[in-house]
This record gives sequence, structure tokens and C-alpha cells, in this order.
Amino acid sequence: MYPDRVVKLLTKGFAVLKQRIITALVLLALFMGVLFLLPMQWFSLIFVAVILLAGWEWANLSNLNRALRFVFLAALGLTLMVTAQYVFSMNFNDPDIDRGRQILAVACGWWALAFLWVQSYPSSAALWGNRWVRGLIGLVVLVPTWLSLVVLRGLDHGAWLVLYVVAIVAAADVGAYFVGRKFGKRKLAREVSPGKSWEGFFGGLGACLILALVTSYLFELPLKNTVLFTFGVLVTALASVIGDLVESMFKRHRGIKDSSHMLPGHGGILDRIDSLSAALPVFTMAALASELPKYL
Repeated sequence: MYPDRVVKLLTKGFAVLKQRIITALVLLALFMGVLFLLPMQWFSLIFVAVILLAGWEWANLSNLNRALRFVFLAALGLTLMVTAQYVFSMNFNDPDIDRGRQILAVACGWWALAFLWVQSYPSSAALWGNRWVRGLIGLVVLVPTWLSLVVLRGLDHGAWLVLYVVAIVAAADVGAYFVGRKFGKRKLAREVSPGKSWEGFFGGLGACLILALVTSYLFELPLKNTVLFTFGVLVTALASVIGDLVESMFKRHRGIKDSSHMLPGHGGILDRIDSLSAALPVFTMAALASELPKYL
């Protein structure tokens, strides 16, 4: 019996791994195709659809019933339309950068507040536990995610900049995993994500610091821009951790493991973009401040 159980567990484990790999490869191919091949108008509209799907999952995190989820989707769609008109005048090739900065600054301020809520969870739930408050937070999270993605993609070499944000998130994750596994002792957010440690967090920052310095060297950024860019990368890495923790906090409060089962082996869309939802607005602000595209 015992060997049979081991065989069954191994078979199930390999099946799940195979499913995760296949899904990841399909998502990667679709993402790269949309990022590098489609014109801005189509790129922007496709990611409107992605954000709306993520909005459906956020409505679930907010504990809204099925009818109210459609109300939330309508509110999210309307907010996206208003944002598109305000920043782009519906021409996604020509954004008003100053107006975009205003919205992204609000988003960056929200993520700073969210980190305090994560650290004080579960007592902080008294401030945001109401389902309508959680729904409003969803708008503050998802709309700037879309806006920063479109603004960043529209800059010179924008597709590569978007890919660089993904690289920052990956570096933070990899650095945190290996350093945390080896040295992790002090819990980063015990009540939200017990597996994360402060040691892992600083390991992730260290990996991103190396990434930023190598990038600055390769593209010969002036010292002032190197400092601004490196600071931006580190803050982006910090934001990516906060984004991950915030979604974990909402899922824990809701009593669910994944935001949905939309992506086989990977949970939902929010489970894939939680770190990016915080990292993208921060990095976009940093890229604009350091004038990085000018040196690529």
C-alpha cells in the first residue's frame, strides 16, 4: 500500500507540474506576442480585457455576490474609459504624461498605505474589511496597473521596459526564495504569508540592486540617472513584494487559496499579476523621472 501511495502522489505531482509548465508557456507566448507584435491600440484594448477578467476575480475577493460582481465590472469598465479619455483622449499613442503621473502618484501612495495594513493585519481589516471598501480598493489597484502598462509600452523601447519590470519581479522572487530558504528566520508578515522572511526580502532587494547596476553600466547612464534608476528599481522591487502580500491578505481574509481557477495550475489572473500591479506604476514613475528611454 505504501509504495502505491507514493506512486500516486508522484504521478499527481508530475501531472500538476506538467499542467503548470504548459500553462506558463502558453501565457508567455501570448504575452510576448501581444507585447512586441501588436500596435498600441490593440495592445491597450487587449489589456483592458485582461484587467476586466482580473476585476471579476477582485469582486470575488471583495465577497460580492454574482449580481454585484457585474456592477463592479461595470464600474471598473467605466473607470477605465474615463481614465483612457483623461490621459490619452482615446489615442493610446499620445498620452498626456502629466495627467498620467497624477494617477500613478495616487497609486504609489496607496501601495505605501497598503504595506502598513499588511503589517498590522488582522486588526487593519477593520479599516478595509467592508466589501464596498474592498471593491473601491480594486479600482485603485487595477486601473493604474492598466494605465502604467500602456504608458510604459508607449515610451521609446517600451516593450523592453515592460519586460524589464517582469525581470525585476522575477529577480526579487528568485533572490528572496534562495536567501530566505538558506537564512530566513524573521517573518516578514506572519499573519499574511508565514513563508516569507525579512532575510528573503533583503535577498530579493540585493538581486534587484545587481540587476539595476548592471543595466546602468551596460547603457552608460550618467551618475544622476543611475542613482535615480537604481532607486526606482529597488522601490519597484519593494512594491512587488507589497503587491504579493496585499493579495495574500485579501485572500486570507476571504478564506480562499487562489483568486480563481482561470489559469490551470496557476490559479487566477490576480495570482499572476499581484506583484506587477504594484511594480508597474512605481517603475513607470521611475522610468519617467530618470529619462531611461533616452539612453536605450
